[in-house]
This record gives sequence, structure tokens and C-alpha cells, in this order.
Amino acid sequence: MAELAELEDPKIREVNEKHGDDHGVNLGKLRALAKRLKTQQGLACGLWETGDSAARLLAILICRPKAFEGDELDAMVRQARTPKVHDWLVNYVVKKNPHAEELRLTWSADADPVVASAGWALTTERVAKKPEGLDLAGLLNVIEAEMKDAPDRLQWAMNHCLAQIGIEHAEHRTRAIDIGERLQVLKDYPTSPGCTSPFAPIWITEMVRRQHAET
Repeated sequence: MAELAELEDPKIREVNEKHGDDHGVNLGKLRALAKRLKTQQGLACGLWETGDSAARLLAILICRPKAFEGDELDAMVRQARTPKVHDWLVNYVVKKNPHAEELRLTWSADADPVVASAGWALTTERVAKKPEGLDLAGLLNVIEAEMKDAPDRLQWAMNHCLAQIGIEHAEHRTRAIDIGERLQVLKDYPTSPGCTSPFAPIWITEMVRRQHAET
């Protein structure tokens, strides 16, 4: 904790707080610290329990993702209230855990929009890597009905799933683009030069173009 405190940078904290994150640690330095510590499940659990965001990010980097039980991960995702901790927990830990599929189903139906967004993130992963058994048309129905009025983080996760369906599954592409066009979600999102807009019709079209350029 003392080492993490030394890595604190007020300017980084100021930028992070604009995005809802409450830490000021350079993530490159945090990763270097994690590399030195290597995997330590016990230490990771202790760091998580502090409730400190920087400590939790470090915990995620040094834990053993497959060591957690489903109920532990459920509790952790509900405790991870800042975007970066939530995002890293889902992507670096939950996706590698054997309970990911049961958590995906549970979280997707959760009344808490932040927890539900974790379920959608896991669904997006399956859309891309293991779509067998998924009802893609059904997912598009839900997105069409609920994404427009969803809270920010849930809306972002649903939009990512919409784009992924359109990118990966040609038979649903026209409908995915049409849903994006009609809902206009993230159409005006500020995008840096050289980056792809998160507006689904633009995102889908650009990624498909790149796939075709590579073949």
C-alpha cells in the first residue's frame, strides 16, 4: 500500500476522476509492480479487501483467475463500483474463470445496471468467440427494445454487443446496422483521430472493411 501511495500522481487522478475512477496511479507502473510481485492469490485477496481502487487493480493483475468461486466473483463485481476496476475484473478475471457462463446468465438479468453490463460484456465475448447456442436474433430484440434508455455503462455494453454481432455474423449485419441507425446511440461520441467511432453502424462497417482488406 505504501508503494502504491508513492505511485500516486495528482494529474493522473484528476484525469481519471473525470471518467469516474478514483485513483491516480500510472497503469504502466502498476503493471511493472505486478510483474515483480508475480502471482500471489493470498496477497491479491488482501489487496482487494482494502477497498482501494489502485490496490484492487493490482490485485486483479496478481490473482489466479481460476481460483475464485462463482459467489466470490459475484460479490466482487458488486463491490467494483469504479469503471476501471469493474472493466479489469470482468476482462482479466471473470472471462478466464470456469463460472463465467453461469455468471453471464445471472448478471445479464440483474436489476443493477452495472452488474447487468458485466453480463453483457461476457455475452459479447461469446458472440465473438463461442456463439454456438446463443440466440443472436433474441439478443438483437433486447438491444432494440432496451438500449436507447439504458444507463450509460449498460448502454455502452449493449452497444458493444450490437456491434460485435454485426461484425462477426454476416446474416445479422443488416439488422444490427439498422438498429444502430434508428437508435442513434453514441452517434455523437467524441472520437480521437485515427480511432473508430463507437457508433455501431460506423464501427461495424469499418471492422468488416478491415477484415476484407486482410483476406
